Amino acid sequence: MFCLQRLGKVLHLSNSRKLVLRTKVKVEAGTEVLSANRKSIGTVFDIFGPVGNPYVSIKTLISNPDHYIGRFLYTVAPQGH
Repeated sequence: MFCLQRLGKVLHLSNSRKLVLRTKVKVEAGTEVLSANRKSIGTVFDIFGPVGNPYVSIKTLISNPDHYIGRFLYTVAPQGH
């Protein structure tokens, strides 16, 4: 069993069809991103903006990424959390 760590709430879909959200969680490019029901949505593609509260773009693996606008997305929490 694994724990989900809230990554952030999706703000919008970019012109390049990537989901964009703001986070306070330290995350790296390539990190898997999940929905609340633990479905794999995609991976972190880019991190940009202020270091303490950056934006994250997510390259999706799904056909309807706009469905996740306004919803929270998650990553797997590091061991021990």
